[in-house]
Amino acid sequence: MRKVWPLKSWVPANGRKSNGRKSNWGIENWGMVIAMVAASCLATTGSADEPVRLIFDTDIGNDVDDVLALGVIHALESRGKCQLLAVTITKDNPLAAELVDAINTFYGRPEVPVGIVHDGVTKEEGKFLKLARARDGDQWRYPHALQAGQTEDATRLLRKVLAQQPDQSVVIVQVGFSTNVARLLATPADEICDLSGLELVQRKVRLLSVMAGDFRPSAAKDRSLEYNIKMDIPSGQQLAEQCPVTIVFSGFEIGLAVPYPAISIEQDYGYVSHHPLAEAYYLYSPPPHNRPTWDLTSVLYAVFPDRGYFDLSAPGTVTVEDDGFSRFQANSGGLHRFLKLNSQNAARVTEALVQLSSQPPRPAAAN
Repeated sequence: MRKVWPLKSWVPANGRKSNGRKSNWGIENWGMVIAMVAASCLATTGSADEPVRLIFDTDIGNDVDDVLALGVIHALESRGKCQLLAVTITKDNPLAAELVDAINTFYGRPEVPVGIVHDGVTKEEGKFLKLARARDGDQWRYPHALQAGQTEDATRLLRKVLAQQPDQSVVIVQVGFSTNVARLLATPADEICDLSGLELVQRKVRLLSVMAGDFRPSAAKDRSLEYNIKMDIPSGQQLAEQCPVTIVFSGFEIGLAVPYPAISIEQDYGYVSHHPLAEAYYLYSPPPHNRPTWDLTSVLYAVFPDRGYFDLSAPGTVTVEDDGFSRFQANSGGLHRFLKLNSQNAARVTEALVQLSSQPPRPAAAN
């Protein structure tokens, strides 16, 4: 952010020079002052309005909210609110990468790099990843260039992308397991970058927006074990203990409070004959059902943290216990916070997510 210099630091008081003689300060000089201040203010505003540089880390294929969240990201990029730098995947199935590439291509952004985990904790195909291979006659229903075996390692891709970004500029939205980011933190300096993974994150990342944990008051009593943490507890522990930048958690309770309306799936995606988001939703669990918007909420906060969609907890520290329970302890120096949602804002969040996820691709990509 550029500094706006105070006028008194360079405009003579009472229109006089320091030697007491009257200045020739005239209206043309004041015009210059106003123009310079206006330019500085515009520069400041432009900086604040720059698109959020975003990496999406997902376990797409385990649930369908990841697919809708990717649609939200593309809508936000089409509106100039974010830039999707890369997608990294914590589901160890090659069709996951192909489907991501197909969705990116559907939205007109086939150039977005995709990386995938190796030796990940979930390998099964699931219910809708087969969409990547769907055909209509001799043609791919959802064209894409990426094929099995061509996808870059997720941790390596994270290092490459982060190394190219300005300092303190990147937001990572992690909506799956912590595997990829935890492995990134453990990487040493290499030919890509002379910083360790921890140093690289500290320098380049300003926020992790993470869908994980359960922060309901009843969670401790019930020992509620949220899926994204439970499936890779060591990585969740490593992320919580070692990540050197702010983490904002969207807990299980947030997405649960904002279910995605089935009527939107049935009515809002018909602007093309085949839509990957709607078809994935049907394959996962056909409407009518209102699926919670877990992953979508992390994206919405990451791009619009100051729009009042959510409240935040006090600062504190999240500890992932050995059974996968996420415990939050408030403390003023903590790097962790979690989202809170009041009933008045739930409808507003739902409306935003529906409008964004169902937004058509930019015109050049429409099919």
